[in-house]
Amino acid sequence: MSANSVIFAVFLMSTATIAAAQPPVSPDAARQRELVHLVRQDCGSCHGMTLQGGLGPALLPNSLKDKPQEGLVATIYFGRPGTPMPPWKQFMSEAEAEWLVQQLLNGLPQ
Repeated sequence: MSANSVIFAVFLMSTATIAAAQPPVSPDAARQRELVHLVRQDCGSCHGMTLQGGLGPALLPNSLKDKPQEGLVATIYFGRPGTPMPPWKQFMSEAEAEWLVQQLLNGLPQ
C-alpha cells in the first residue's frame, strides 16, 4: 500500500467518525443552487459536462451507488493526493460536500 493510500484511508476513517458525530446540515436554497452550479461547471470540466465521465470518472447515481458515501465526501473535501482531483474544502464545508454526495447519489437537480 502506498503512502498516499494510507493517508487517504486515514482521511476516510476520520471523516466517517466526524460525520457520524454530527447530523447532516442542508444548505439554504441559494447555496444549493451555487453548489449544483459548481458541480455542473467546475466538476464537469473533468467529469464531463453531463457528468458521464471524462478525465475523472462518471458522477451519475449508477456509477456511485456502490461507493461508500464517506469516501465520496472525503474525495470532494480533501481531494485525492497524487491525482488531478483537487480538494474543494476552500470552497465548501464538509457538510456541503456531504449534501452534494446525496444529490449526486439521487441524480443532481438542474
